[in-house]
Amino acid sequence: MLFRKIFAFLKRDFLIARSYKLMFILNWGGIVTTTVTFYFISKLFGNIINPYMVRYGTEYFPYVLIGIAFSTYLYTAISSFADNLRMEQITGTLEMLLLTPIRSRELIIGTSLWDFVFASTRVLGYLLIGVFFLGLKVENFNIISSIVVLIFTIISFSGLGIISAAVIMLFKKGAPLTWFIGAFTSLFGGTYFPIEILPVPLRTISYLLPITYSLRAFRDAILKGASLFEIREDLLVLIVYSIVLFPISIFIFKKAIKRVKLNGSLAHY
Repeated sequence: MLFRKIFAFLKRDFLIARSYKLMFILNWGGIVTTTVTFYFISKLFGNIINPYMVRYGTEYFPYVLIGIAFSTYLYTAISSFADNLRMEQITGTLEMLLLTPIRSRELIIGTSLWDFVFASTRVLGYLLIGVFFLGLKVENFNIISSIVVLIFTIISFSGLGIISAAVIMLFKKGAPLTWFIGAFTSLFGGTYFPIEILPVPLRTISYLLPITYSLRAFRDAILKGASLFEIREDLLVLIVYSIVLFPISIFIFKKAIKRVKLNGSLAHY
């Protein structure tokens, strides 16, 4: 029953996405232009930043490409739940959904699954362009380590996204919150540059963000072929964030649903 409900959401969202072919083309165009832009930036400034790459065993372009590619999951996790919930509000389908015997976890998974599938195609697009056209070397790619990191990355980041969705349900606004979280974590999480460049006080902020450990583990697994044992410290941090953030976010989301049902504002937007 659970899989049938989730598949129904996935099929619906796929059919909607397929009807907007131009948006699909523009998304892939954005992947190409972003990849090529940072390739030439690496050619321009690579020699300056490469000394900071020693810890990662690579040059700037592979570093930043993996950061951009896999931070896609972060943006998806923190925006997908909130954006889809907002769309359900605007189209008037949220009230109907919550009147059905659907559980909170089914609603959360179902409304966001397509976004994560599409995010995976974007990540694959970044890597394929890098490998086949721009000389990205991934012969050491440890797929098992990468998959495990990906699972706990999505779970830990999703906690923030579910909380954002609860905020939207309660206050009918939430875009500034998701935008701020995305921009803040990109700045301090090592997406575009190593956190070692930051002053020590700001670096402390980086160590509090799950994206810092996620991207470091991804880079080690993809570029250096690191095993699960070798990335155990970063993985442990992600597991802790997952255990703490995800249950709290589900609790907050359930409370938000209960409150809007009680005050009759479920259909308001």
